[in-house]
Amino acid sequence: MRKPGALYQVLSFIIFICYIASSAASFMMAPLLEFLLALFLFFAYASKLNEKFKGLYWPLSDFLRCVTAAIIYFAISIAAVSKYSDGASKAAGVFGFIATIVYAIDFYVTFNDLVTFLKQGTSSPPEGRKSDVSDEDSDSNSD
Repeated sequence: MRKPGALYQVLSFIIFICYIASSAASFMMAPLLEFLLALFLFFAYASKLNEKFKGLYWPLSDFLRCVTAAIIYFAISIAAVSKYSDGASKAAGVFGFIATIVYAIDFYVTFNDLVTFLKQGTSSPPEGRKSDVSDEDSDSNSD
């Protein structure tokens, strides 16, 4: 299983600092939340919480984080670059576009991991399900 890298934390923190220094300070909450979420997932993988809590499918949570982060960073970057004219807003927008690309690449890789997992999970149906399906078919044929 892949562990999230420090690149997410660094990009989110840089974008957060740029938004604080800019006139687009209203956008600072999104990078702050992404920074904290990436930090939580980093520590969760480092402390092996993913092995202790088997009920949560960790790559799915990483997948959802990547999808939402890419969409949010793309939206606020467009707004920061087009609406605000100061340098810090432009820098935050450029770093936001870079973060969008990084999260989109991670989205693609994580999506491939999910597809591989789902193919492994559905390749051989459990024996109980196989007999239930054959019983239903025999009942429907007798009507």
